[in-house]
Amino acid sequence: MKTYSPAILAAAAAALSLQACVVVPQGTGGMPAGIYIPSDFPAAMGRTSAPPAAAQAAAPMSLGARLYPANETATEVGMLSGSVTNMMNGKGRLQLQYRGELLAGEATRVSGDERKGIASAYGPSGSFMSCEYQMSSPVRGAGTCNFSDGARYQVHIGN
Repeated sequence: MKTYSPAILAAAAAALSLQACVVVPQGTGGMPAGIYIPSDFPAAMGRTSAPPAAAQAAAPMSLGARLYPANETATEVGMLSGSVTNMMNGKGRLQLQYRGELLAGEATRVSGDERKGIASAYGPSGSFMSCEYQMSSPVRGAGTCNFSDGARYQVHIGN
């Protein structure tokens, strides 16, 4: 009977246990810095069918967002600007500076109405923001945002 050294057995066990894992680097505030998915990922997971052509055609698009004060608390801070990356699949990523803190989060379209959505963002010091919006096109929309300190803003997305 063949015997293997403990180091070889440990390396083999580690390699086998990580074969389906994806490493996500951490950015500031514990938010993911980015995700790399290899082009052969579906094949590696045993999936043989390719995603639909429509899913491959739309590339993410970055949009500007401008927030205008709608109450006294927001007026103390003034107008804000941030960015939204429309992933073109009903989801988006957003970020903006609020009172010196970077808030980052996501936006999701509401089921049953592809134009309406909600967005949430959070900062490392505990500040947060919740928004409701409606898109008039994939690159333009408007809504309202409420912040954890009581500030309320009107938001305009896109040009």
